[in-house]
Amino acid sequence: MDQSIAYLHEVLSNYTEENKAVQHIDHKIEANDYRSERQFVEELSQGDVQMLRQILLKEMHHANQAGDHERGYQLNEVYELLY
Repeated sequence: MDQSIAYLHEVLSNYTEENKAVQHIDHKIEANDYRSERQFVEELSQGDVQMLRQILLKEMHHANQAGDHERGYQLNEVYELLY
């Protein structure tokens, strides 16, 4: 699994109990062996993209505030492809 996707999977686990849309996205990650962020993003619906934009903005901010720049960088790799 791509490193950025692995970080995303970890982040999404914090949201799966609350949100069925996030469960759907996380299931895609678990069910597929994505070799790149681009491959993952290409399989997302518009609704998935909108959900991830919101989550990633929040999580990148949190990672950077906590000094976890590696996590922030990896999540940003996915975020940039959502546009």
